[in-house]
Amino acid sequence: MDRIDALRIFVRVAEMRSFTKAAVCLQMPRSTVSTAIRELEARLGTRLLNRTTRHVTLTHDGEAFYDRSLRLLTELEELEGLFQDDDSQLSGKLRVEAPGRIARLIIVPALPDFFSRYPGIELEIGASDRPVNLVEGGVDCAIRVGELSESSLIARSLGLLPVVNCASPGYLARHGVPESIADLHHHLAIHYASPFGSVAEDWEYREGGKVRTLPMQGRVTVDSAESYIACCLAGLGLIQVPAYDVQHHLREGSLIEVLADKQATPMPLTILYPHRHHRSRLLHVFISWVEVLFSKEICGLSSQHAKQQP
Repeated sequence: MDRIDALRIFVRVAEMRSFTKAAVCLQMPRSTVSTAIRELEARLGTRLLNRTTRHVTLTHDGEAFYDRSLRLLTELEELEGLFQDDDSQLSGKLRVEAPGRIARLIIVPALPDFFSRYPGIELEIGASDRPVNLVEGGVDCAIRVGELSESSLIARSLGLLPVVNCASPGYLARHGVPESIADLHHHLAIHYASPFGSVAEDWEYREGGKVRTLPMQGRVTVDSAESYIACCLAGLGLIQVPAYDVQHHLREGSLIEVLADKQATPMPLTILYPHRHHRSRLLHVFISWVEVLFSKEICGLSSQHAKQQP
């Protein structure tokens, strides 16, 4: 096997901590991965990986070799593209993770434009509201909504998502339209417990330049954006949701915005990627494309929303 290919296999096994996962990610038999690592260790005269029935971890020598291998592969990728000025000729695969509704409503409809620009790039898109370990999952980048926890990943802001308060016409007909925060004591909220945590979030609003929260009654708690919006459409209560998520419902009247002057803080939108990809040209062109896409989709909503505020 080519020595560079062996290094790529080693790096992937080290990051995913699994021969099987690395084999799936690299689309090769597990036996090929095992043989490549065994031959690499024999050639170096040292053990790089500790193997157990459940985990694969780096030895002390393996950690040092991983760091050097990563730098070498990054430099090689940069070297290979040194004289390739035309990004439209790039080829390869990127694995991308995004929240389900962002993938469905924003990214996927715009993909024909991406592929017309970069016909040689293949995308594997995972759409889920649940967190994914990028390194162990072999994911090249992930789009996240909300505040980020501490992470060793590189984070790049894509903007802020304006948030709206809304309810279905049926719910408002039964319970009345809230005109003030005080009215919320007589209303129901649909509770959202983020997949990143297990505690349902309180109702949030800005007042007098400060962010305030209010515990609200509710009959149902969900952990996905799809279920959250579906519950609202079914008339089960009020929700606070990014505007892009419900703009078509607001236009057609199946949801109605309420308390427009008491909105929650806009939600950060971020793209994350491992340090090993910080100079990848494939990732660079995808992130650049996503930044332009979201500047149109999200900033457009932000400006529309700003015009509606008193």
